[in-house]
Amino acid sequence: MRGTAKRPVEAPVVQGDEDTLYDYRFRRLVAHAAWDALPEDIRRRFSKRLTGAAVATYSGEIVWTRLSRAGWLLAQFCRPIGAPLPLAPSGPAPAAVAVSEDRTNGGQCWSRLYGRGSGHPQVIHSAKSFAGPTGLEEHIGGGFGMALSVHAEADALIFTSDHYFWQFGRLRLRLPRWLTPGITIVTHQHLGTGRFAFDLKVTHPRFGELLNQHALFRDG
Repeated sequence: MRGTAKRPVEAPVVQGDEDTLYDYRFRRLVAHAAWDALPEDIRRRFSKRLTGAAVATYSGEIVWTRLSRAGWLLAQFCRPIGAPLPLAPSGPAPAAVAVSEDRTNGGQCWSRLYGRGSGHPQVIHSAKSFAGPTGLEEHIGGGFGMALSVHAEADALIFTSDHYFWQFGRLRLRLPRWLTPGITIVTHQHLGTGRFAFDLKVTHPRFGELLNQHALFRDG
């Protein structure tokens, strides 16, 4: 795993407030000193395990979504597996994110609601699992997913695709590079108390930047 260091095994959770448990799943993926240097808000968001029916919510706006022609084609091609990418370029639009605990698989369920210029909002579902060779995977539907490496900078937590895969039961196939969209980078950047920026970029080695999305959120 690039730029990360394993931390000693710690107690899995410590009782926090009435809605959350403190847990170490994300911090184990980041070097000790780098994690401790992150702003407190980021460490708090990525250190809570939701209990029962609790849901963490974040509201804000999509500032822009940019899609190249190849990126637009990729987004349409992915519709049958749940449309995990924005389907059209856009300007400012309302957005909301909900995160809940996947109690069956020990991961997290993420739902993103993105407003559009016309028609119903687009809803994107994915599930994070703390598994695989990098320790973190994003499952997007149809058995497809990507393994993510995680590293921290002074004010941001950055998730970078390591490889993509298709999985059905115990069968797991790593997709060859020529069948993938390229490198996906997701950045969660601190903007001050209770506020953060979300950036999603997908860059193909031949076709260049396919997708560039910038959003601003605040704690719910």
